[in-house]
Amino acid sequence: MASSDSNPARPSTSFPKEQIQVLLLENIHPSAHALFRAEGFQLEVLSGALKEEELKKKIATAHVLGIRSKTYVSDAVLAEGRRLLTVGCFCIGTNQVELENAKLRGVPVFNAPFSNTRSVAELMIAEIVALGRQLGDRSSEMHRGVWRKVATACHEIRGKTLGIVGYGHIGRQLGVMAESMGLNVVFFDIATRLPMGNNRSLGTLKELLQVSDFVSLHVPATTQTHEMIGEGELAAMKKGACLLNASRGTVVQIGPLAAALQSGHVAGAAIDVFPEEPEANGEGFATELQGLPNVILTPHIGGSTEEAQENIGREVATSLIKVVNAGATAGAVNFPQVELPPLRDAHRIVNVHRNVPGVLRDINKIVSDANANIEAQVLATDPKVGYLLMDIDQDASDEVRAEMSKLPTNIRTRVLY
Repeated sequence: MASSDSNPARPSTSFPKEQIQVLLLENIHPSAHALFRAEGFQLEVLSGALKEEELKKKIATAHVLGIRSKTYVSDAVLAEGRRLLTVGCFCIGTNQVELENAKLRGVPVFNAPFSNTRSVAELMIAEIVALGRQLGDRSSEMHRGVWRKVATACHEIRGKTLGIVGYGHIGRQLGVMAESMGLNVVFFDIATRLPMGNNRSLGTLKELLQVSDFVSLHVPATTQTHEMIGEGELAAMKKGACLLNASRGTVVQIGPLAAALQSGHVAGAAIDVFPEEPEANGEGFATELQGLPNVILTPHIGGSTEEAQENIGREVATSLIKVVNAGATAGAVNFPQVELPPLRDAHRIVNVHRNVPGVLRDINKIVSDANANIEAQVLATDPKVGYLLMDIDQDASDEVRAEMSKLPTNIRTRVLY
């Protein structure tokens, strides 16, 4: 495998496949390790996250970087990744990577949008039941030696209404499971979503808050969702309702939630994510929600099951391997989507370029001047970049790659053998 690009700091030729270096941080599941080793890649595994300066040193020789939620991949880090082909977020969220900068450097980024869906949905169901019955408080009392058998303010969840904010993969799975347990399910999403079962879409967030006995948040971290649940939204909630958040810590304003719980307007909460979270396990975590009645606090464990982590490891590792071996970007969160079946007796050129008029014309002229035959070609673009896979005659690939790399629009070009 050879590679080249417009950045003179980058090497003109990458390592052979058996010397592809994969750097995995934050205890990524061994299911990913097995797939990378089966490809013959070199693998370095670190248990924790790395600070920016440490990561800049480590990424200098890496072709593939795998992280979870605690490692921040800034543009300064990406600039040091002279051989970096791709980044994998072994989780759902990708806000820990500067996605636009990665794209402009020719680096597709992948995540795992499906693999922990069931684990998060099951936790939400468990917490809805626990909040309805105040199980957290009863358990805590029993551990302190207090016997307090009460039925006041404890309810079955059957016949209650669950409002789901964000009806993506997790939201839909939760809706199906909740409906099977007798809950009425309504949802709100800024995108048009097909309802599952008898789940029902509502037109506004306020309408959902007013009718729901339980409100479960499943939205990404964006400017629209930043602190979207504050004093006004909590006041709009049905009195005695409960709030659950397993999405992102920046979605809920903790101070107003604590006040709403103390006043009794909100009857309970289950919070798995926080605006600021420790980088490692240990003591010292603090939040205004500690010590409040009927509040379940968990340390960002929504997807933390062995099944989910194993599935995530396989899902993301598979995507990263396809990038290295075939240039496939299907599923990338920041990149044009391209996947081309392998073709025997041809060399595949992988090209990332600035999306301006005339690029494909210039590339095809290079191929024509080299008297080469194009066996297959596919191009996808977004407003900033174009991504091209092209299978051509083996004896012309080096010449074509070299000339394509000289184009002023070139970001990155490499040849797959």
